[in-house]
Amino acid sequence: MQSLSIKSLGDLRLLTSSTTNRKREWANCSMRRRVTIMACDSNRNGYGSGREDSATSSFQSRSHTYALLKQQMEVAAKSEDYKEAARIRDSLKLFEEEEPVLRLRRLLKEAIADERFKDAAKYRDELKSIAPHSFLKCSSDATTLGIRVQVRSVYIEGRSQPSKGLYFFAYRIRISNNSDQPVQLLRRHWIITDGNGRMENVWGSGVVGEQPTILPGTSFEYSSACPLNTPNGRMEGDFEMIHIDKVGSRSFNVAIAPFSLSLLGDDEGNSI
Repeated sequence: MQSLSIKSLGDLRLLTSSTTNRKREWANCSMRRRVTIMACDSNRNGYGSGREDSATSSFQSRSHTYALLKQQMEVAAKSEDYKEAARIRDSLKLFEEEEPVLRLRRLLKEAIADERFKDAAKYRDELKSIAPHSFLKCSSDATTLGIRVQVRSVYIEGRSQPSKGLYFFAYRIRISNNSDQPVQLLRRHWIITDGNGRMENVWGSGVVGEQPTILPGTSFEYSSACPLNTPNGRMEGDFEMIHIDKVGSRSFNVAIAPFSLSLLGDDEGNSI
């Protein structure tokens, strides 16, 4: 599948189809249809209360600082203030070394590789206490009635404006028909949750301006994006589909498993 590297997704053309008549689906967040916003269930979405709320808030603040530093370094480099760019670069390296979430991820990965499972359990519990949502990967994979949906998200630094509270994420989806019946994608439904636990439901017809038919043994892929007002969040949802080889078939929902929208990413790279 096409890589979702930050470099390759810097060009807005990758967020549209290769044909000129295909519409952009900017995050499913710029729909003509009005969406409903409500407070999310904190247990369901991994955002707790009390101590966990405080930890989440602290993590959001540190992530915001990290995003600002990256933006400032880019500005300094473009203005050829290389001394300032080098200073900010060093600050970023120090941040990456000392950021608790990144440090604990490294320690956890090393402990598992070395089979130090007691240490691994300790690091896992520490990570869970300061960033409970960080265990959700930036990718997901789910199969419903033979229809497999794979997703991968990535933070797009060049389209983000952290100083204005705008964080831009791209995601790429592959829908594979592993059943023995042709299907058509009719509608989509997204549940988008920001880092503060605010949830938004978005519904729309098809994807990227199409209602694709997917034959057995084939797949359909597309890219889109989602802006958030926090440096971290999550998405999940479903596609409404129908079997087109039988007259009067009832539609059915295909799950899109939860995946993270994270400025810091995860340990699995930027492709699926």
